[in-house]
Amino acid sequence: MTTACDPTFDFDSWADLAKSDAEAFEQRRRDLIEAFIADAPEHMQARLRRVQWRVDAERRRYKHPLKSCVMVFNMMWDSLYGDHGLLQALLALNDPDGVLGGGGESAKAQILNFRHKPD
Repeated sequence: MTTACDPTFDFDSWADLAKSDAEAFEQRRRDLIEAFIADAPEHMQARLRRVQWRVDAERRRYKHPLKSCVMVFNMMWDSLYGDHGLLQALLALNDPDGVLGGGGESAKAQILNFRHKPD
């Protein structure tokens, strides 16, 4: 299977196909994505299909290719930095007690009352 990470991936042939036959390009794109998902470990396939569904929904929602690209790009950043994103998960792995603020409940502490001394 040829993928975008494959050194034999020919961008120019994909670009030419997109210009000359948009339907064939879309079918080839869907086939390649499905083959990639099918090659993934079985426990990841459902999640990959959900992510692809969201990407396709954004592509349908925004007809302009650049706008849909920006929206998918923002989805990627949100999955990294957003709530329950990759960064938060990595912090939780390295800091299971939540000391660094990577999640978990806040620690409770006794508040001390310091009286102001007159000058």
